[in-house]
Amino acid sequence: MRKLSYFIAASIDGFIGDSDGKSDFFMQFVSGDFLEYFKNEAVDTLPTMARQAFGIDDAPNTEYDTIIQGRASYDVALDAKVTSPYAHLRELVASRSIQESPDPNVEIVSGDVVARIRELKQEDGLGIYLCGGANLAGQLMDEVDELVIKTYPVVLGTGMPMFATDFRVGEFTLESVRSFDNGVVVRKYARKR
Repeated sequence: MRKLSYFIAASIDGFIGDSDGKSDFFMQFVSGDFLEYFKNEAVDTLPTMARQAFGIDDAPNTEYDTIIQGRASYDVALDAKVTSPYAHLRELVASRSIQESPDPNVEIVSGDVVARIRELKQEDGLGIYLCGGANLAGQLMDEVDELVIKTYPVVLGTGMPMFATDFRVGEFTLESVRSFDNGVVVRKYARKR
């Protein structure tokens, strides 16, 4: 069975963006050996434009072959006139407001997103990358099999949480911790089942 991995950037205090969901301030940390980590080990999670800029557009997918993101996350690409930001992956966007997909590579999921993820998990293939945001992650919290949290060395104080959901406890087991020269720490957790 395929797994759903929430691969997300967060502040030390657990916010994935400011109160409006903006997170571009994290980009200053994508440098040095952390940038090399993306280019060599997390290449599947890079937007297609970044893969092209780094000359690794033809790199094979090794962890993920599918991505799901919320409408607000997808809007960032649409605002830049990019309709398929992860063209190297099968793309799904959870949205009740987008009626028709602007790109043949992008499937709009307007109904039961949990049911759709459960269907995808039953298919053969690599993992499913949950890109964000907080509302979608909250809806899919019980379906998340793995957390990969890129903790950036900043404190925001307030903002968008990793999961926008009612209180509930979901236990995970720490699988690995890796630190980088710029202060970023990547922790990988597996859900306790």
